[in-house]
Amino acid sequence: MSTKWTADAIPALTGRTFVVTGANSGLGLEASRLLAGNGAHVVMTARSRVKGEAAAARIGQDVPGASLELRTLDLADLDSVRAFAQGLHDDKVGVDVLINNAGVMMAPQGKTKQGFEVQFGTNHLGHFALTGLLLDLLTEGSDPRVVTVSSTFHKQGSIDFDDLMRTKGYNPNAAYAQSKLANLLFGLELQRRLSAAGSPVRSLMAHPGYSATNLQFAGPTGWRKALMHVGNPLFAQKASIGVLPEVRAAVAPDVVGGQYYGSAKFMEMRGYPELVQPSRRAQDAAVAARLWEESEKLTGVVFPL
Repeated sequence: MSTKWTADAIPALTGRTFVVTGANSGLGLEASRLLAGNGAHVVMTARSRVKGEAAAARIGQDVPGASLELRTLDLADLDSVRAFAQGLHDDKVGVDVLINNAGVMMAPQGKTKQGFEVQFGTNHLGHFALTGLLLDLLTEGSDPRVVTVSSTFHKQGSIDFDDLMRTKGYNPNAAYAQSKLANLLFGLELQRRLSAAGSPVRSLMAHPGYSATNLQFAGPTGWRKALMHVGNPLFAQKASIGVLPEVRAAVAPDVVGGQYYGSAKFMEMRGYPELVQPSRRAQDAAVAARLWEESEKLTGVVFPL
């Protein structure tokens, strides 16, 4: 008998609400389709309402009667993050699971609206703020979870507290790796704090291996983009497989807070979701606590724990 965790293992999700960031394309679109296909109400977020509506329409064609709700969210703008969170509160939208899926990859040097390096600001600070602003809703949810999507690139990362915004000798790969390491440090530290507070919310992490999505072409430029055009057809797995780790973390009944799921075969580039190990740097509790403090200062968001 196969022990692979596939989409067939997703339980009935009727009556549960999932917020998926970056739901208009790639893994976010795939996750939204799977969740809606199993009865969940999915709050899809996208920076562009036009692209978000097109994505929701595609899911509606594949899943007749899908329960979908589109809301705009730009994680590179903390004003947008606050407005999104306030909108859910004002409309009394219950949230059971938050999937911090969206991201930018190996982008040229740039800044978010608040002046943060674009990859650290979007991938980490935007999701840090969003999670903190929705934690009260999650606490009231059914089997509440936060799933933060990282990458195997986190193993190449380091947190430069002297230059978090990478202003000196900017390297797109190093900045991306730092942001993905920050995702894991955040997810693990969040679980420590949730446990200490006796919260019912669980924090889990996931990575998609090397999955073929638009992410590889939306961020990189020059030779990096050319490399993706060569590497994707040769090595990348389908997004429908790459999305399974984050979905497993979000819905499987047997997961435990603090776990990290990912494709585990071929240097964690391919395969169905299994438990994988964060790097030693990602498990450094002292660095995680310092990053948490810095993130609170930078975003102005203090978690209600």
